[in-house]
Amino acid sequence: MSTVKLQSMQRARAHGDTQMTENTLQILELSSSGRQEGSITRQLSTELIAALEDRHGAVDITRRNVGAGVPFVNEAWIEANFTPDEERTAKHRETLAYSNELVDELKNADTLVIGVPVYNFSIAATLKAWIDMTARARLTFQYTENGPVGLLEGKKAYLVVATGGVPVGSPMDFATPYLRHALSFIGITDVEIVAADGVNNNAAESLDRARAHIAEAVHLSAAAA
Repeated sequence: MSTVKLQSMQRARAHGDTQMTENTLQILELSSSGRQEGSITRQLSTELIAALEDRHGAVDITRRNVGAGVPFVNEAWIEANFTPDEERTAKHRETLAYSNELVDELKNADTLVIGVPVYNFSIAATLKAWIDMTARARLTFQYTENGPVGLLEGKKAYLVVATGGVPVGSPMDFATPYLRHALSFIGITDVEIVAADGVNNNAAESLDRARAHIAEAVHLSAAAA
């Protein structure tokens, strides 16, 4: 459940570039791979963030390693979450503290980089747990007379996906449609998928495709803008 904060804008301050610090891109990186070493999604996420830093100059990175573990929703959490804020006890607030921290990280981010290894056709259990901890009424979405409305509009999300054999976008891929829907539910509709699929068949080719997509999505799109 570790998080790391990195600030490349410190380099900008050292050079007296105040405009760069004011325009710092806030990035939240979520790593959900069970592998701490040798993970393709972690590797490609690092390369994608480097490309974003290259493009934007100053980035402020919060790294949340959800692969190390995220609490699952339980009875105590449900009770605390559905108790009106003004009626919550100290125990309720303690129960929700970790979830609140995750929500704050999400709200503060301009861009999400989410590492998505596909396990048995879907996402890691810890990433699902992160979604359960952050999809919260009145904080990241709200109910209206026309149905639920996401509150986190204007953010960009990159899904860095790796699969052993499942083609991303195929009927066997339950991971990316679910994540698109979950992110849209909280208002994040600008979602880019960087896929290294079928790595068990040809890892080098899969990585090359993913890297080409990163270059296209980050650098070429900026040049065309």
